[in-house]
Amino acid sequence: MTDQQRFGSGCGRGKELSTRLVQSGVRFDTVTGAISVPIYQSATFAHPGLGLSTGYDYTRMGNPTRQALEEALADLEGGHSAYAFASGLSALTAVFLMFKAGDHLLLGEDLYGGTYRLLDSVFSRFGLTASYVDTTDPAAVAAAFRPETRAMLLESPSNPMLKTSDLATIARLCRERGVLSIVDNTLMTPYLQRPLELGCDLVVHSATKYLGGHNDLLAGVVVARDERLAEEVAFVQNASGPVLAPHDCWLLLRGLKTLAVRLDRQQENAAALAEWLEAHPLVEAVYYPGMGAMLSFRVVDPALVAQVLGSVQVISFAESLGGVESLVTYPLEQTHADVPEETRRRLGIDERLLRISVGIEDISDLRADLEQALVRS
Repeated sequence: MTDQQRFGSGCGRGKELSTRLVQSGVRFDTVTGAISVPIYQSATFAHPGLGLSTGYDYTRMGNPTRQALEEALADLEGGHSAYAFASGLSALTAVFLMFKAGDHLLLGEDLYGGTYRLLDSVFSRFGLTASYVDTTDPAAVAAAFRPETRAMLLESPSNPMLKTSDLATIARLCRERGVLSIVDNTLMTPYLQRPLELGCDLVVHSATKYLGGHNDLLAGVVVARDERLAEEVAFVQNASGPVLAPHDCWLLLRGLKTLAVRLDRQQENAAALAEWLEAHPLVEAVYYPGMGAMLSFRVVDPALVAQVLGSVQVISFAESLGGVESLVTYPLEQTHADVPEETRRRLGIDERLLRISVGIEDISDLRADLEQALVRS
């Protein structure tokens, strides 16, 4: 029996995205009818005979559990194919491996510090160059392209200042110049934003965050808009090997099923918390784009940062984001420590900035926790 006979589509059934999320992986195992995709915890697969294959040879090259996940992710993002990686940074690494020495990458200036570190400290050794631009200004983006620019990568909203960019305009600017447009869609997820439908070429995720949603796995995703790009990503993934293990694929599939209900609650909480913080006398500024579940805020006194981080009881002082539990992070010394100080200061990532990943707890408990932490001593 071939994999085509044994397995159906891992894509969600139904028209609405929230339904397709819940249906991720359902009807994949057409032999047993398992509602939950089985975990094929096998590194290799037996051949029926010489020159014959079940469709699977070695898990780095393909695994049924990963196939179900990748089919669901491609469907949700509206792409040709999706590829699951061992972490968000390994997904970005695979994308950067598509380029060669002498190529130039243009990036949004306000983005995750780990992305900056990967390019500045690793890929620079191999002749890949990068420069940064304010992606909220299309004129600045247009002026930043070079003859050797091969791709543009941005986050929208950005991390940690939550700036939003016109993805359709940026995709058009890239397309006119023969440049790939790549969007890190970690903060919005396909539930809230689908960059490929706006004309972008590749989408990447740290699936550790909202797609997984429970702070219990590391995962990354790349989704390609068309077959040619899909073949390039597939080749790099197989050649370099940072695939997502079967059990983690299963965890990620399970996380996808509740993405809509989690984000609905998280957005509701984030909007209420942003409004409450804006009125607080010890908060100077709040950064929240009106959607999603991330917000940042600047307190009036640097001394309040240590006080808040040491006093919260419901919210946890921890890195990462996107889980059901609310987390507070200090970007200056945590997520963006590798970004040059001058750049951090210019962007507003200073000693008074805090970032909150808002979870699904009761909003009254989240407000009360911040209220008791935000008191002038």
